[in-house]
Amino acid sequence: MAERSFASEVQDLKLGAGDVFRGEGILAITKALLQSGVSYVGGYQGSPISHLMDVLADAKDVLDDLGVHFESSASEAAAAAMLSASVMYPVRGAVTWKSTAGTNVAADALSNLSSGGVKGGALIILGEDYGEGSSIMQERSHAFAMKSQMWLLDPRPNLECMVKAVEDGFELSEASNTPVMMQVRVRGCHVHGQFVAKDNKRPTFTLKDALENPKRDLGRIVLPPAAYTHENEKLENRWPAAVAFIKAQKLNEHFGPDVGEIGLIIQGGLYNNVMRALQFLGLADVYGETTVPIYVMNVTYPMVDDEVVAFCLGKTAVIMIEEGQPEYIEHTLHTLLRRRDINTKVSGKDLLPQGGEYTAPVLVKGLAAFIETHAPLLLGNRPPVPSAAMVLADPAIKALAAVVPARPAGFCIGCPERPIFAAMKLVEEELGIHHVSADIGCHLFSILPPFNIGATTMGYGLGPASASAFNVPAKKRPISIMGDGGFWHNGLATSVGNAVFNKHDGVIMVVDNFYSAATGGQDILSSRADNPGRLTNNSIVAAVKGIGATWVRQIDRTYDVARMRDTLRDALSSKDKGPKIIVASSECMLNKQRRIRPLIAKAIKDGKRMVREKFGVDEDVCTGDHACIRLSGCPSLSVKETSDPLRDDPVAAIDQTCVGCGNCGEVAEAAVLCPSFYRADIISNPTRVDRLLARVRGAVIGHLQRRRAARRTVFAAEMSS
Repeated sequence: MAERSFASEVQDLKLGAGDVFRGEGILAITKALLQSGVSYVGGYQGSPISHLMDVLADAKDVLDDLGVHFESSASEAAAAAMLSASVMYPVRGAVTWKSTAGTNVAADALSNLSSGGVKGGALIILGEDYGEGSSIMQERSHAFAMKSQMWLLDPRPNLECMVKAVEDGFELSEASNTPVMMQVRVRGCHVHGQFVAKDNKRPTFTLKDALENPKRDLGRIVLPPAAYTHENEKLENRWPAAVAFIKAQKLNEHFGPDVGEIGLIIQGGLYNNVMRALQFLGLADVYGETTVPIYVMNVTYPMVDDEVVAFCLGKTAVIMIEEGQPEYIEHTLHTLLRRRDINTKVSGKDLLPQGGEYTAPVLVKGLAAFIETHAPLLLGNRPPVPSAAMVLADPAIKALAAVVPARPAGFCIGCPERPIFAAMKLVEEELGIHHVSADIGCHLFSILPPFNIGATTMGYGLGPASASAFNVPAKKRPISIMGDGGFWHNGLATSVGNAVFNKHDGVIMVVDNFYSAATGGQDILSSRADNPGRLTNNSIVAAVKGIGATWVRQIDRTYDVARMRDTLRDALSSKDKGPKIIVASSECMLNKQRRIRPLIAKAIKDGKRMVREKFGVDEDVCTGDHACIRLSGCPSLSVKETSDPLRDDPVAAIDQTCVGCGNCGEVAEAAVLCPSFYRADIISNPTRVDRLLARVRGAVIGHLQRRRAARRTVFAAEMSS
């Protein structure tokens, strides 16, 4: 069950010529694919393009009507390999994934694809997730485009430009026989706007046509001797063809006056932020009119030398606004101008940060420094622009930072992975600290407080593989963790198969929450739901046993902390050789709530009896030790002041965000902490029996409370004279 449904929005994909399409960037890109006559689409979900996969899945009827094949690929490598259909046949194909992590996974297929080249248009849509909020390593797609000599589009983040970039990308690919990459940042994926639609196109040459009329061209296959000629073909044929197409179609843009003392050269994806910065500096208005010449590189690779030279001629200085590091485009720009003996000064990373996201405040500071140096009269009497440093320097903010602790990312309320790591902490108390190799996924939050578990993370599905070096005799065994998404993506062969083959004597924990949860809750092979378009319910246990694992334990309820603890202890102390594999399964709570809440709300509305569980803490019993919080970390578990005047320490408390998973109580019981946790059943549309039982229970409890109050010793207050 995906995080978000686009069932209603995908109807707009049927709009025809002249209709106005309104929506967000992800939907616009999908519409552009259909307008371009795409034959097949694949990909692997990941921020910020997860929703593109969800849109395509929800648009199955639209795709079927056009004869477009779509599938959710097992990995980015599988998606990239799909593009081989465009090598021999004039069919247009598109794939998508999160970059740069996904591009690294797809590297083998992409290198072969770019070497041999394509006949049909091949477009790779990359979700560029760069900056402080990114969940991956800070690298750039630009490096891969340069390395494999694939062209890279970076369109301005508005719907018209992104739609045009998709259409131009296919044509550029076909004109130069080269796969084309198109990067879209988070803001581009979710920006809202409108554009005038075109009719959707059925593929002129279909996959069915290709299957029934097979062709092969030895010159496109990456084998000697053809492989040795591909490099010359790239330089002598494909590159010039790409540059000629970019110039002829005017894919790059020029804004502002034709001449000026200074100029800005920018990546297309940074256009909105740059314009906002210029507005702060008084050099542009809200309509995009600017007094400074701007050259927008909607194609960041290859650089069109003649256009850049023409822009720089006659200017004292230009600044290259390039997000990320190293400054690949700035290096190329320096080389180009020096070879042409053009003395225009080039600024860039000397005034802008070497790394990090180029937000509007960052750009304001860098542009102000550049203009003050080379054209100070342009700035005039501009108003001061508040910066992040000024805000953080405010005394009120400083006082707040002194008392409010940093809040690390963590598990959701009710997350079934939380009790797994609580059990690991309990075992750690008994057997000591072990080396833990972590993996990509929600379970990676265990590295942070309150669990502080995990030493490394090397890649999706590579947790157990990262522990392979520790297959040596020792008093302790290594522990590795891998999610079900990573297991099917890469882990079955690379991690588990590797461990079985090499008789690795470590412990492998496969965290199975039924979905590829960290990327938006998409179904995977082991999902428990029945998916009409996929084959689900494939057993992880059967898979690992099928490749030779013998010590395998399945736990179907991770909230059973005591059983989790005991199973992990057995794995660490077992005399058996070879990998010890624990498959810990419980449904992702976010997806569960998305699934059951509408059903519960409907049942209550229809008058049906519904029982919901809530948990609480008896403050009279709670000792205030708070070990339950330290071993749980659930956001719904907090502290509050007690009404008892004889107690100073706050007691544990559970707020209304509780989803009734029971983890806090299970942890308390497994750790032998205290009996203060209780469960309450909230009954909607109660029956007569429910009401009668409630009255009886209320009467009994009231009687016990009155009897206790009567026996309580009361001290009279002393009166002072």
